[in-house]
Amino acid sequence: MAVEEEGLRVFQSVKIKIGEAKNIPPYPGPNKMRDCYCTVNLDQEEVFRTKIVEKSLCPFYGEDFYCEIPRSFRHLSFYIFDRDVFRRDSSIGKVAVKKEDLQKYHGKDTWFPLQPVSADSEVQGKVHLELRLSEVITDSGVINHKLATRVLECQGLPIVNGQCDPYAAVSLLGPSRSEAKKTKVKRKNNNPQFEEVFYFEVTRPLSHTKRHFDVEEEDVDKLALRVDLWNASNLKFGDEFLGGVRVPLKVLGQAGVHDAWYFLLPRENGGKSVKVEELGSLRLNIVYTEDHVFPSEHYTPLRDLLLHSANVEQPVSASTAHILGEVCREKQEAAIPLVRLFLHYGKIVPFISAIAHAEVNRTQDPNTIFRGNSLTSKCIDETMKLAGMHYLQVTLKPIVDEICTDHKPCEIDPVKLKESENLDTNRENLRQYVDRIFNVITTSGVRCPTVMCDIFFSLRESAATRFQVDQDVRYTAVSSFIFLRFFAPAILSPNLFQLRPHHPDPATSRTLTLISKTIQTLGSLAKSKSANFKESYMAAFYDYFNEQKYADAVKNFLDLISTSGKWDQKSIETPIMLKEGSVKVTIKRVDGKGSKHRTKGRFMIKRAQGRNRFGMKNFKKRWFRLTNHEFTYHKTKGEGALCSIPIENILAVERLEEESFKMKNMFQVIQPERALYIQANNCVEARDWIDILTKVSQCNRKRLSTYHPSAYLNGHWLCCKLSADTAPGCTPCTGGLPANIQLDVDGDRETERIYSLFSTYMNKLIKMQEACGSKSVYDGPEQEEYSSFVIDDPQETYKTLKLIVSAVQTLEQQHTKYKRDKFKKTKIGSQEHPIGDKSFQCYIRQQSESSTYSI
Repeated sequence: MAVEEEGLRVFQSVKIKIGEAKNIPPYPGPNKMRDCYCTVNLDQEEVFRTKIVEKSLCPFYGEDFYCEIPRSFRHLSFYIFDRDVFRRDSSIGKVAVKKEDLQKYHGKDTWFPLQPVSADSEVQGKVHLELRLSEVITDSGVINHKLATRVLECQGLPIVNGQCDPYAAVSLLGPSRSEAKKTKVKRKNNNPQFEEVFYFEVTRPLSHTKRHFDVEEEDVDKLALRVDLWNASNLKFGDEFLGGVRVPLKVLGQAGVHDAWYFLLPRENGGKSVKVEELGSLRLNIVYTEDHVFPSEHYTPLRDLLLHSANVEQPVSASTAHILGEVCREKQEAAIPLVRLFLHYGKIVPFISAIAHAEVNRTQDPNTIFRGNSLTSKCIDETMKLAGMHYLQVTLKPIVDEICTDHKPCEIDPVKLKESENLDTNRENLRQYVDRIFNVITTSGVRCPTVMCDIFFSLRESAATRFQVDQDVRYTAVSSFIFLRFFAPAILSPNLFQLRPHHPDPATSRTLTLISKTIQTLGSLAKSKSANFKESYMAAFYDYFNEQKYADAVKNFLDLISTSGKWDQKSIETPIMLKEGSVKVTIKRVDGKGSKHRTKGRFMIKRAQGRNRFGMKNFKKRWFRLTNHEFTYHKTKGEGALCSIPIENILAVERLEEESFKMKNMFQVIQPERALYIQANNCVEARDWIDILTKVSQCNRKRLSTYHPSAYLNGHWLCCKLSADTAPGCTPCTGGLPANIQLDVDGDRETERIYSLFSTYMNKLIKMQEACGSKSVYDGPEQEEYSSFVIDDPQETYKTLKLIVSAVQTLEQQHTKYKRDKFKKTKIGSQEHPIGDKSFQCYIRQQSESSTYSI
């Protein structure tokens, strides 16, 4: 979700690798070990949870998490929890990284010390205050100073123990402390509107005869206003602290007026006195990205240069896209935005065909074709991940799920064999798994996405033309991608390809490694396959397979997927589960008296359109499942479906405005007859459900163009006030139109990312220009300092480089102007930029002076 800023859209995303924790404090008991898991939180909202690592004080997670961040946040936090034998979770420690500090750790493996977790440190939200100092003349003619403190509202207060019943306590701090004055309690509201005013006497006159200007002004500088937010609790332990602010009265200045928003902060010395080293540490790799995207016309020059790369008349090495691959430190840096851009504009096949043909012509040995990490290889990898994800799930997910669930022993290394295991039994278990996976792969050709088939056809033709003597090269050119870089990695790490939610346990991971290595070899069509294995036990295991039988099956499969054509996929697909509601959520339901009950479970909640606002049956917890055929919900996991919605009946999937039911993270699945209202457990999970439901239903020709962003309640739509429940929508749908590749790509955002890469590597662009000049002038051996660049046509490459530099510099000027204007307009204390974050001003200044906006 983009944040609009005066014609500019801001996108936030984060990619995290949760490595391991070490030196976790032992459990206070005879069994010192702990069962730990780690959560990722935006402020205090949990958006991801790792698996539980049992019986360890140094748990290894090895889990990756990526998400688009749909809202503003202050901290990216990580919590380590311990689950005891009674399945109770207790926090051990946390890592909280401020948003403005994320750049310090960008892409680096970093050990973070765990900090103590306490109620006083768990603070979020902001408060709006207005202070006014005025003179008051008493009946006796004495002039006093009165401070009027107005507590207007709060936003984003935390929900503590399932509720938020906030009130504010206001006091004046100074030589003689005043008693705290309290607002009314706002029940069940984490965005309360208080609008209450409190008065305090600020200074006293030195005598009855002195005027106000004789008052000791330094007294004011010693005073401060304290505003604390509390959660009114019915528990005997008392009210819970939500956060507070301390406002020195010197901010009033000569005008005597101050109006500002403040971030709520923890109490001073509120945390427990725990030594940091006693809590252990957590290894993380965090990549946080902000994309600041201008209106589309700003990117026209650079975008046109990039798209022209797919049909250049000169050598493809002189194209803008190829040059990007040459200057980037890692080819994948260039491949990701290039592939998404060319997919978006339907030019991925001609582009990859051009760069692949050029690479094949530079290859001398057919046995090394596409073996390196070239721009071609990385672009094809990325295309397969994007276009082939559904194909991968349909093909591999059922059998991978079974392997991860059954835990059959498959170890065939005699050295690693457990005493209770039998080598022959393990070999048979492994052979059966390999056979089943090999069969599902080689019979899945008709499901292979058209764009992948077209690319494979191009690879096959280029390789066969270049190496006409080698009859197998037309197969190895394709198998090096589909087996080596697509199916084998997905089997090895199913969590990275959305086949499993978490990294497998060590025993299952070992089984998947053995299967992956065998499948990779069976699909390679190498001349001597046993020699491919360094381990003797793997070579011996491979002898169980009839080489000719498997080779024929591989060739038939490769022939099919390297033929350019299309099939009716629905007629051959089987129902494959794509997503379940297996997340911990908060369940809300509203009874006849208007009170809300909260229950925790592993479900989302649903509500049918059109019912009255109150009633026990309005909201119910349900288990949701999505396959490529239908969307269903169940009373509990494993039970029969209470309701089944065919994919073709999903006309749109959109967010639902919070005001409809006073509930966050809600969305609606719109059907021909009614809409189903659903609440997810957090903002990221809601976005995931909306994205995947939108993608699987995009090919529905009956998709709506408009929808109602609010609910139909009490006889009318809350958004447009129309009374007919069948009234056409009042807002354009955001789900997109059907596409050959169901991929949600923002072309302008990808072009912005490419601009950022060119800007980052501007020195290399200049050096490449020098290399073109050197190669044109000196018609001889290539100079060593320029040998890293592929330059087939120096003159054409130089022309392209000149155009790239010009386009990048123009965008650079636009970014610089925007950042300077934003810095000038930034008002500390506004709702967008509250007071209370000491490093915020420094952060804004750094942003205004930096040359790019992407971190």
